[in-house]
Amino acid sequence: MILSLLLFPALGFLIFSLLSKKLTPPSLGCLISFYQNRHRLLSWYTDLLSESEHQTIVVHRLGAPRTIVTANPDNVEYMLKSNFANFPKGKPFTELLGDFLGLGIFNVDGHMWTVQRKLASHEFSTNSLRDFVVQVLADEVVGRLIPILQNAAEDNSVLDMQEVLRRFAFDTICQVSLGMDPSCLDMSRPPLPLSAAFDAASEISAMRGAAPVFAVWKLKRALNLGPEKDLKDAVKIVRGCVDEMICCKKEMMDRSGGGDGGGDLLSRFLGAGMESEMVRDMVISFLMAGRDTTSAALTWLFWLLTGHRDLERRAAEEIKIGGDHELGYDDLKEMNFIKACLCETMRLYPPVVWDSKHAANDDVLPDGTPVFQGNRVTYFPYGMGRMEALWGKDRLEFRPDRWLDETGAVKMVSPYKFPVFQAGPRVCLGKEMAFIQMKYVVASVLRRFELVPVRAEQPVYVPQLTAFMAGGFNVRVRRRGEVISW
Repeated sequence: MILSLLLFPALGFLIFSLLSKKLTPPSLGCLISFYQNRHRLLSWYTDLLSESEHQTIVVHRLGAPRTIVTANPDNVEYMLKSNFANFPKGKPFTELLGDFLGLGIFNVDGHMWTVQRKLASHEFSTNSLRDFVVQVLADEVVGRLIPILQNAAEDNSVLDMQEVLRRFAFDTICQVSLGMDPSCLDMSRPPLPLSAAFDAASEISAMRGAAPVFAVWKLKRALNLGPEKDLKDAVKIVRGCVDEMICCKKEMMDRSGGGDGGGDLLSRFLGAGMESEMVRDMVISFLMAGRDTTSAALTWLFWLLTGHRDLERRAAEEIKIGGDHELGYDDLKEMNFIKACLCETMRLYPPVVWDSKHAANDDVLPDGTPVFQGNRVTYFPYGMGRMEALWGKDRLEFRPDRWLDETGAVKMVSPYKFPVFQAGPRVCLGKEMAFIQMKYVVASVLRRFELVPVRAEQPVYVPQLTAFMAGGFNVRVRRRGEVISW
C-alpha cells in the first residue's frame, strides 16, 4: 500500500490560497486562522478543498517548496498516470525516508524503480505467492489470533484490538516478506529487537516530515543528536536483522544446490539474482508498506461495525454462506459485502492521509492550476473521501452499499476518485494481498466473536506515516450470539 510523509505542522505556514491560479502576499489573518485550526487540520483542509472551485488549494510553507493540495480526481489521474514522468517522488521526499528505506522500491524513481517494479510485479502476480499468503494467514489466525480472542472472552478482560492487529500484521508480513516468524502475537515471548527498531525508525521518519524547517533534522543528523541518533541506531538494527536473514537464506539455498529457499519474497528476489543490498532495501520497503496499513483499516472497520450492528450481522451472514471449513482463496473472493465494508472504511479513514510527488518541470494541472519545477503536488485521500461532489450528501455516513451494484457485485470505482492504493504505474502491488489478509481476518473474527468497545466516545484519527486510533481500540470480546452480562 502507499506511503506518505506530508504532515503540515503549525509553525510552518506563511499563507495558503484558495484560488490556485493566483498567489497572494503573506497575511496575518491566514496565520491566525491556521493557529485557530491547528487541532483539526484534516477537517480544516477538507473544508478548504470543499469550498474551492476545483477542490485544489495552494500552500506556502517556510523552508519548503510551494505545495499544491488537491482532492480533484482529474488532477490525481494527471499526476499518477497521464503525465506520470513529470511527477516523481522527488528528492525532497526520498531524503526523508532514505536513511530507513535506502534504495527500496518505495523510495526511488527512474531506472532503479523500473527494475524493482518489474521483478516485484511478476512475483506478486503468481498463484504460488497468493497460496503462500493464505496458508500463512490460516496458521497465524488459528494458532494465535483466535486463541487470544477466546481467552479474552473467557476472562472478560479488556483487549486493545489495535495492538493485537498490529502484532498480527507484523507477524504476517515478516513471514511473507522474510520467511521469518517474529512471534509478536505470542505474548509469552519478549518482542524481537526488529519489531521495536521498526517502530522507532517509522516514528522518527514521520517526525522528519513534520519538522517546521527541514534543515533542523538535517543538522541533527549531521551532529548525530537526539532523534536522529535514535534513528541511526534503529536503522542499524533493522538492516542488521535483515542482512543476517539474507545470509541465512543464501546458505540454505546454496545447500539445496541453488534451489527454492521458500515461498517468501526474500527467497524469490534472491532466486532472481538480485544483489543483497537491493534485496534488503526492497524487503524493508514491503515490511513498511504492509505492516500498519492493513491493521489500521481493520481497526477502524471493527470500530465502525460496533456502531452498525445491522451491517455487522450482514457481514456475518455472508461468512456463514461459505460454511465452517477453513477459509480458502475462493471463499474470500466471494465476500463482496465484506470488501464493500473495507472500501467504505478506507474511504472514511484511509490508512495514509496524504501522498506527494514533486514536479520535474513546469506544468499545468487539468483544473488550470500552474505547477512550477520543484513544487510539491499532494493528493489527499482523507479529504477526497469527504467531498460531497464525489460521494454525495451522505458522504460522512458509513454506507457499504454504495460500493455494490444491484446484483450485489462490487462496483468498479475509479482509483483516481478512491486513491488509497495509489493508481497508474505505481498502483500498489500488494492490493490483492491486502484484501486477502483483511477479508481473512474479518471473516475469522466475525464468524466467532462480537467486539464491544470499552469507551463510548468517538476515537481520534491520528495521521502519521500510517494513520492510527489514538489510545488504541479497547474492547471486550464475547462469543457471537451470547448475551452481554457485564
